[in-house]
Amino acid sequence: MAAHSRSRYQYIDNFLNKPGPTTDPDFVPGAPTIANLEASKVLVIGAGGLGCEILKNLAMSGFRDIHVIDMDTIDVSNLNRQFLFRKDDVGKSKAEVAAAMVTSRCKDVKITPFNGKIQDKDEDFYMQFKLIICGLDSIEARRWINATLVSMVDMENPESLKPLVDGGTEGFKGQARVILPTLTSCIECQLDMHAPRPAVPLCTLATIPRQPEHCIEWAKIIAWEEQRKDIVLDTDDPEHITWLYEKALNRAKEFNIPGVTYQLTQGVVKNIIPAIASTNAIIAAACCNEAFKIATSCNPYLTNYMMYTGDDSIYTYTFEHEQKPDCPVCGNLAKTITVNPRHTLQEFIESLGERPEAQLKKPTLRTESTSLYFQSPLSLEEQTRPNLSKKLSELISDGEEIGVSDPAFTIDFKFKLVFQN
Repeated sequence: MAAHSRSRYQYIDNFLNKPGPTTDPDFVPGAPTIANLEASKVLVIGAGGLGCEILKNLAMSGFRDIHVIDMDTIDVSNLNRQFLFRKDDVGKSKAEVAAAMVTSRCKDVKITPFNGKIQDKDEDFYMQFKLIICGLDSIEARRWINATLVSMVDMENPESLKPLVDGGTEGFKGQARVILPTLTSCIECQLDMHAPRPAVPLCTLATIPRQPEHCIEWAKIIAWEEQRKDIVLDTDDPEHITWLYEKALNRAKEFNIPGVTYQLTQGVVKNIIPAIASTNAIIAAACCNEAFKIATSCNPYLTNYMMYTGDDSIYTYTFEHEQKPDCPVCGNLAKTITVNPRHTLQEFIESLGERPEAQLKKPTLRTESTSLYFQSPLSLEEQTRPNLSKKLSELISDGEEIGVSDPAFTIDFKFKLVFQN
């Protein structure tokens, strides 16, 4: 690169042209490290609130070969915080528009967009990158890419280990973490820190709603089924959202519950995680700092989890989350789960979706000797369906291990079921 074209990076070069008191022993200051940074191929997963900030930060930090993947299109509700998009972009691919906007400002940066699901790409696709940065709003997608990167590691090939930098936000809270697949705690090890939101019993929705969200869920689950069951609910259709909002508002008035708004209705129906632009900026900055340190070795990277909260003053906390030997992804032991032997298999399957350490929505279960329940194909589902009403004590023994698979993930899970006394 010509000298004058590096003028925008002169402050970054201050870190790269000389060692400091905390630089890695292998750090080589000057041109070799700068060239290595520019040649580092980085994948950004997600081009939403976090992704926009991450793409901008990477481009301004000296990375020149960036790839971004996102399956979503731009919605008008994105425009208040996803600053790379404009009103005329509504309906277009997030990845493509974000890439075009950043490269229009940073001419020497190449950004390659992919419009699609991360699950559509194979291991060869992910193997080409030096590191991967996630700006996702989906736990399932995080778990999928985490399991994929762990499975790619070949101990005889150091290049197969791809560092994962993950960021996430919710309102005024957020976290950034650095994961070295197989070497450090992975996303699955930390799953219980992201407990699923508790489900509201149907009887509460139908008879005694207490919160505005209950009224909206009632409109979505009960009123729509009763009054518009022949029409498939489209959460991106303004007419459908308006209908749900009006029904929920009338329901709320009936029970003297304030707080039902059109925006809240959108958020509940589409399961939108509340996002604040400033929180996105803070977490994206943390993620990109870690990517920069990993790519250059100019300073030690995060070990390995940083929490941020700004809802009550400002507070950050950094700690090392330890690997779990019974992690189903990076460990080699079965995870112990305490169960009630009098519960039915159906109740146990439902609990797997609610347990913080599992969060499996469509599990297929089997022991070493028999199949307990198959979600599909239909023939096997019908064959194993009678087991759903049987008690766990009739199907397995105390301390027995079961294998669990879920179509959302590339791995099988192992659980050791221990009966309560």
